Amino acid sequence: MSMKILITGSEGYLGQKLTLLLHDFAEVYGIDIIDKNISHYHYQRMDIRAPQLSEFIRQSQITHVIHLASIVQPSDDKHRDFDIDVNGTRNLLDACAENDVRHITVTSSGAAYGYHADNPEWLRETDKIRGNKSFPYSYHKRLVEEMLAEFAQSHPEISQLILRPGTILGKHTNNLITSLFRQNRLLAIRGSKSPFVFIWDEDVVEIIKRGTLSSKTGIYNLAGDGAMSIQEIARTLGKPNLTLPAGLVKTALLLGSLLKLTRYGPDQVDFLRYRPVLDNAALKNEFSFTPNMTSREVFEFFARHQGLI
Repeated sequence: MSMKILITGSEGYLGQKLTLLLHDFAEVYGIDIIDKNISHYHYQRMDIRAPQLSEFIRQSQITHVIHLASIVQPSDDKHRDFDIDVNGTRNLLDACAENDVRHITVTSSGAAYGYHADNPEWLRETDKIRGNKSFPYSYHKRLVEEMLAEFAQSHPEISQLILRPGTILGKHTNNLITSLFRQNRLLAIRGSKSPFVFIWDEDVVEIIKRGTLSSKTGIYNLAGDGAMSIQEIARTLGKPNLTLPAGLVKTALLLGSLLKLTRYGPDQVDFLRYRPVLDNAALKNEFSFTPNMTSREVFEFFARHQGLI
C-alpha cells in the first residue's frame, strides 16, 4: 500500500510548509478548523476532537500521521484548550488504532520538560518530563507524552516518533515568544541565565519529513548548536536589557493580574528563570541530522528578516 499521510493542523505554521514539502513523496491529507479551498492536497475542515475523524482516516486509508494540532497561544477558556490538546490527541490515537495506521509523528515541545530550578544545564531525552501545571502549554505537552507512552504499550504495532523542538524561528515567525524580542527593552531575572535554544523552521519540517518517510522511531530534541542568553539577544538587537529580582517581577505580575492589566500571573516568572535548554546530540548522532544553523545563526536570520537588526 502506498504511503498516505494525514497532517493535523495542516493549515498552521508548520503544516503549510509540510503539505508543500511532502506532496511529491506521498499522498497528503490534512485537517484543520479553517474553512478554506485547497488544491495541492486533500483537505477536510475538521476539529481534532470530531467523532468523524476515525471514519475519515478509514476512508482515506491513512498509513502515517503527523500530529501538529495544538493550542500554542492559550485562550481564556482553559477547559477548551485542554480538551483540544489532550482529549483531541486521545481521539486521534483511538482513530489510528481503529484503522491500522502504521506510524505517527508528534510534535511535542522542549516545554514538556517543564520550567524548574533543578533542570539539568542541558536536557537530554532521557531526562524526566515535568511540564508545569501553571503553564498550560507545557503541562498539556507533558500529558500528551504520557498518553503516548501508554499508547505505545497497548499498541506496539503503531510506531512513534516524538519531537521536542526548542523555540522555532524562521523568516515570518510571529508568536508569544517572538513578541518578547520586539519589546523596547528585554527583561531578565537577576541570577538566572535561562538561555534560549533556537531551531530553524526549515530544519524542523525537514526532520519531520525524513522521520515520517522513513518511519523513524524514538524521541528527539530539536535545537541548533549552542544557546543564547537574554543578554546576548539584547546585544544582538541593540536593545537595553532590564535585569530585575524575581520577587519584584512576581509582585508586579500579581498586581497586574489582579487589576486585569495583564493575563500573566506571578508563576510566569519561572518561564524567564528556568527555560529548558535542549541537548541535540541524539538528533545529530542517532537521527543523523545536523541542523543547518546554530541557535545564534537562527536568531540572527530571524531578526534580519523581521527588520529587528
